[in-house]
Amino acid sequence: MKVVSLEAGARRDAYLARLCAAVHGTQAGLAPLVDFSGTRHLLFPAEAARLWALLDDRGQPQALALLVMDDSGEGMALRLAASLEESREPLRRLIRDLALNAPLCATPTETLDEAFLHECGLTRWIEDGQGQRVGLAFQHPAALSGRLATPLTFDDQAVLRRFKHERIFFEAEKRAFVEGLDAV
Repeated sequence: MKVVSLEAGARRDAYLARLCAAVHGTQAGLAPLVDFSGTRHLLFPAEAARLWALLDDRGQPQALALLVMDDSGEGMALRLAASLEESREPLRRLIRDLALNAPLCATPTETLDEAFLHECGLTRWIEDGQGQRVGLAFQHPAALSGRLATPLTFDDQAVLRRFKHERIFFEAEKRAFVEGLDAV
């Protein structure tokens, strides 16, 4: 197995669609499409996000993770992550590799709890501005300073408004998302 960063193109779009679907599930409404479109059109062009995959020996993705730069440009936050297998082991391996090689931080979620993130190598913990605990990899600049920069993001509501007002854009994004899911 190997960890790869996906470059711009149809393969990255397909893996991003798969990641958004895996994270949000089938009952999430437009949430997967909003994350897909916002990441493709706002974060990727600004070089503010990178999509990583753990590939098996046949080149098939086992786990995916989207990392987003923080506003200082020094750290990276885990925005979306999912195992594409029944087991969380591929995801643990991917996040652990990223934590060893990147200035990574992650906020625990329902599916990525603090204990799991600790197993992945996020061993230092601080509170962010909202009082949430955030796990830090050793290289993250906040590990020493205790100050955590805000991860870059996009306005979900602005993406939804664009879908509503630009029907052609919405249909093109929906088609790209579905084609991406079919390709993986």
